[in-house]
Amino acid sequence: MLRIITLNLNGIRSATRKGWLDWLATQDADIVCVQELKAQASDLTEATRSPGGTMTGCFHYAEKKGYSGVGLYARSPPDRVSEGIGNPEFDAEGRYLRADWPGLSVISLYVPSGSSSPERQAAKFRFMEVFFPCLATLMEESRTTGREFIICADWNIAPTRQDLKNWKSNQKNSGFLPEERDWMARVKAELGWVDAYRVLYPDEEGEAYTWWSNRGQAWAKNVGWRIDYPLATPGIAATVREARVFKDLRFSDHAPLVIDCAWP
Repeated sequence: MLRIITLNLNGIRSATRKGWLDWLATQDADIVCVQELKAQASDLTEATRSPGGTMTGCFHYAEKKGYSGVGLYARSPPDRVSEGIGNPEFDAEGRYLRADWPGLSVISLYVPSGSSSPERQAAKFRFMEVFFPCLATLMEESRTTGREFIICADWNIAPTRQDLKNWKSNQKNSGFLPEERDWMARVKAELGWVDAYRVLYPDEEGEAYTWWSNRGQAWAKNVGWRIDYPLATPGIAATVREARVFKDLRFSDHAPLVIDCAWP
């Protein structure tokens, strides 16, 4: 069984103070993808570089301090690690990290948020435009070589109405714009990527949320969004046996998603 966890940390130092590494030590994870490090290499401790001394960490930091960044931890060190998508604007923001093992690649991805300003929404649309061909290339690699891919991401897009509590009032807000939902639908329908969580729970609503606003009582009332989820190539998606969102403790404004696959 292969266990993969993904979590937007909203700051690795903050999440560590809130106990996420203690929780991780109890999870028997094989691969852990994290997003929004908000840190540089010099900010990491030995514990955050190699949790428990048993996992190998690799990171793609943003050039801007205290901003973005992604990471990946693995119990078995990867054969190869690559950063970025070949686009200077977004590679400078530390948004993409790929790790390869025999027959399997796992990617930690952080899609830009557009909620802070029209300028950032425009940047998000630019990212979507340049990343769609990247997704097509990865799928073609899978088809021609048999390599399986799992992209663990904060997509910052709730794909459908069932993926957020207040969908009616959010149709003009970043994360649920028609253009964003249409893009994600194309990623699945045209390219063949599979939402690994929905393989098991195609109709589930409230339990699937992974992010809650810090405003009001969103967490207490479970007024959430499902914006953190793994997209996978069909072969490994078919092996998903369990998927769950962990909500008993809070390390971030996001919650960890745990996926178990019967692979290889």
